[in-house]
Amino acid sequence: MSGDLDALLRVTSPGYRGDGPPDIAFGTTETPIGLLVIAATARGVVSCSFDDEHTVFERISRTVGTFIGPDPRRLDPVRREMDAYFAGRLRTFNASADLQLATPFARTVLQMMRAVPYGTATTYHEIAQRIGRPQALRAVTNALTGNPVCVILPCHRVLEQGGGLGGYAGGAAAKAHLLRLEKPR
Repeated sequence: MSGDLDALLRVTSPGYRGDGPPDIAFGTTETPIGLLVIAATARGVVSCSFDDEHTVFERISRTVGTFIGPDPRRLDPVRREMDAYFAGRLRTFNASADLQLATPFARTVLQMMRAVPYGTATTYHEIAQRIGRPQALRAVTNALTGNPVCVILPCHRVLEQGGGLGGYAGGAAAKAHLLRLEKPR
């Protein structure tokens, strides 16, 4: 655990002593596209984010719960899946997603991401049509840009109508890297 994260946990979760598993496992994982902050509840991964540790921690403690701490038993399987994905050995994540940090509309949009196969892409417009809201293009874009479980729910597979990359929480370079990684050989 990084020193910043350890200090953050001491200040914001004074009740956490490490003598039992926290309700929300919290940590980081290094990837070829940068550091990802990951958190998991009993229901699944609630965060896989490019945001800094403090921002993610605050969001989770406001929305999900305050008994937050390290729990390798829950985070290490997610880290191993990330490693396998970036090594080209994993095409579909087994880790379930807990979408408590997403709005109801965003949950509908994000659930569609599991249906976009590895190595393929779709458009924001196609997603809006699939959910029966073809006029909600901006809302679909916002839902995908705000995806709290990046990479695991592959919002990077959604492009602009003309083939442009569009936005991505990790930035254009990260999105391009993920698309190249998944490109059929």
